[in-house]
Amino acid sequence: MKKKEIKILLVDDEQDILEIVGYNLSQEGYQIVTATNGKEAIQKAKKELPHLIIMDVMMPEMDGMEACENIRKIPELSNVIIAFLTARSEDYSQVAGFEAGADDYIAKPIKPKVLVSKVKALLRRLKEEDPKGDILTVGNIEVNREEYKIIQDGKEIVLPRKEFELFYLLASKPGKVFKREEILDKVWGNEVIVGGRTIDVHIRKLREKIGDELFKTIKGVGYKFEI
Repeated sequence: MKKKEIKILLVDDEQDILEIVGYNLSQEGYQIVTATNGKEAIQKAKKELPHLIIMDVMMPEMDGMEACENIRKIPELSNVIIAFLTARSEDYSQVAGFEAGADDYIAKPIKPKVLVSKVKALLRRLKEEDPKGDILTVGNIEVNREEYKIIQDGKEIVLPRKEFELFYLLASKPGKVFKREEILDKVWGNEVIVGGRTIDVHIRKLREKIGDELFKTIKGVGYKFEI
């Protein structure tokens, strides 16, 4: 998908923030839509169907948390990428944000280069699927789901079935935070009941085999894959 086709909704009650963020992202070629509170954000999101929403947490009328929860209930917006723009960096507030349905955080004060880099990372999830269907390419890694094969920098990495399925899930949407419950459901499903510790062990093994820096732990929530 080309940048000019990507629509980003910016939501903040501070006009200068909207102008700064909007300017930097429009310079990159993205379409920019703005809103100043949670209620307006929901209305604009329904109308514009953005690919990414960058939203402040503390706003009048309706805060970002409530707006995020409401947006996630709208079928046509269930997969929109949502990042909170906030100065609050405490673990509890981030956990609350992820529980509300956010994909990530962008911290204030805003540094233009960091902002653009973060947005590009989030938008990698919009890449069209490989026409071959079973081949997923992320960075220097090629994943063949049909053959349960991973090639990293030309070297084949052999993974047990569950490690492969966990890796494929995380790598399918770089930057997305997968909750522990979602991981258990999609990787282990209705099989023998396993505990959260099982996920931790599999993540540790993936870090050892593929790269520690690629797997990020979101304390109290789950994991995400970053390239």
